[in-house]
Amino acid sequence: MYFRRGTCTRQAHVDIPDGTVEEEIGRNGFFGRVSHLYRANPPVGWTAIEGDCRPHALETAKLQARTGDYIGRRAPLLRNDDAVISMGEIVGPATSTFRNADGDEVHFIHRGCGHLDSDFGSLRYEAGDYLVIPRGTGYRLSAAEPTQELVIQTREEVGIPDRGILGKHALFDTDAIEAPTPDSSRRLEGEHTIVIQRGGKLTRVTYPFDPLDVVGWKGDLTIWRLNIRDIRPIMSERYHLPPTAHVTFATPSVVICSFLPRGLEVGDPGALKVPFYHSNVDYDEVLFYHDGDFFSREGISAGMLTFHPQGIHHGPHPGAIEAAKTKTRTDEKAVMIDTRRPLEVTADGLAISRPDYWKSWQPKR
Repeated sequence: MYFRRGTCTRQAHVDIPDGTVEEEIGRNGFFGRVSHLYRANPPVGWTAIEGDCRPHALETAKLQARTGDYIGRRAPLLRNDDAVISMGEIVGPATSTFRNADGDEVHFIHRGCGHLDSDFGSLRYEAGDYLVIPRGTGYRLSAAEPTQELVIQTREEVGIPDRGILGKHALFDTDAIEAPTPDSSRRLEGEHTIVIQRGGKLTRVTYPFDPLDVVGWKGDLTIWRLNIRDIRPIMSERYHLPPTAHVTFATPSVVICSFLPRGLEVGDPGALKVPFYHSNVDYDEVLFYHDGDFFSREGISAGMLTFHPQGIHHGPHPGAIEAAKTKTRTDEKAVMIDTRRPLEVTADGLAISRPDYWKSWQPKR
């Protein structure tokens, strides 16, 4: 069944009728049934918000300094039963090895560089790297330069989405993924402790040797390293693609997207160049701003993290549509995390939440 009522455009996101704004309402994160509503006013034209649907902007630079080992320096900001989204820091050499029995981990390196040593071997990391670490893998991170990272823990296994009609080399060739190689020169001498997380609790196991002592391995389960410079965004000159066109990794309940510099929709003067208004009713949406010019949202700087819960609208910030008319490219680098189950802002997250962020969406009058 398909219906059309009232004032509409023929093509979604193109030639939006004068005096209206377009909103997309859809199911299953842009993959399911969908309708477009043409409103007389922006759906973000609110004057007050009270309750858990209020959007947040978390200023991670204001996180209080944390001490201790690598895990102690990780600050959880958002969580549900499927995912924990944290900011972490790595300072100097690792003092212990870590094994997460609660889920897979995806690390996005925001700043810094260093080494990852693991059950599968060693590799270097740098800014812009994704490190995908399977559940139950022993690893340690040592910083050559002080490192800030976004860490996404997922209950389910992280994989690469099906590229469908785009073909298996779209977005990035899997040959760009690097796996660790055993390196005995990275092995530590003497007694060493491995910290195991299970059920959110930590167990410490001490060995008289380095537990990362693998000399060889084979198989298709391992750590992945992928840098965002090797991701090649899908583009359309005449149609604004939904965020799902930029999916990098996925689980059944968590989707991770990479927004990267690309050409804008310059092939049709009526095509929308900025994200359309939408209420992502089946997913909470988190966006981490890594680098560049975030022209679709004012007042955002690198290192900030925004959170828009299911059921409340968001889209282009006021003035962004007008500002985008003269642009031909976007120069932003950001990581988006969508979760099917609602997220809760932790105490650490609330402490750095900008209290008036919701007001920034109000139309300028």
